[in-house]
Amino acid sequence: MNSRTLHFSKPLLALPFLLAGLTSAPAADAPKLPKIPSKSIAVKKELLFSDDFQGATPAAVWHKVVPTFAVENGTLKGTQTRDQNIPAADGKPAVTAHAAVHGLEIPTKDSVVEVKIKFEGASMIDVEFDDRKYTGAHYGHLCRAQVRLNGVTIIDERDGGMKNEIREMRNSTDPAKKAEANKLLVGRQVTYPAKLETGKWYNLVVETVGDEIRVTIDGEPAGYLKSSGIAHATKSKIELGVAGKDGFYDDIKVWNAAPAK
Repeated sequence: MNSRTLHFSKPLLALPFLLAGLTSAPAADAPKLPKIPSKSIAVKKELLFSDDFQGATPAAVWHKVVPTFAVENGTLKGTQTRDQNIPAADGKPAVTAHAAVHGLEIPTKDSVVEVKIKFEGASMIDVEFDDRKYTGAHYGHLCRAQVRLNGVTIIDERDGGMKNEIREMRNSTDPAKKAEANKLLVGRQVTYPAKLETGKWYNLVVETVGDEIRVTIDGEPAGYLKSSGIAHATKSKIELGVAGKDGFYDDIKVWNAAPAK
């Protein structure tokens, strides 16, 4: 990584990754995890963007969503600074705890996002897809793939927890509405067990095709979800998120993709 690389088109080391318990029998009350396709669900097409984070600051194409990100030793470092809820006081608005988020405007429908990640105290590192013009879900949230040291979670947010109607029911004081929201959320999120280590680089690949997301880490299947909100036709933003202190990204690449045959 001796030179900065930024590529646009028009519109690693592989370290050991061990899935934990995917072949063991689930607990009696645990939902059965969907089988992860053994092969890619996407075929890479046009390379839309790449960045190896060489330089003193993030390239101008990146924009702040929630602080704080910085370039450090040729990597992108995310640190959650909004780590607690602060009530409004002395004329200042309330602050809600939120992961650090860094964003790109890269319109896609089907895509492959490949990026190296490393945990150095972070509790979560993720790749998220949004469409700010979509008003049916909070802040245009569509779907995301979250990685933790002990698991991989994939979420359909558009038709799940960020859908306006479901958010209203979940925030209601009526237990019946909360119960109805829980029913509507079935199948919109899945978590696969994993075993990662602090201080190691992992190669994360997030394939999004139609209504499916498939995740691999160091080439090994790590998560899969099929849900309607994932099929949103205009994924206009890709965002990187870090909860806790600290998480690192490097060598990100984004391709347009087509369904694998």
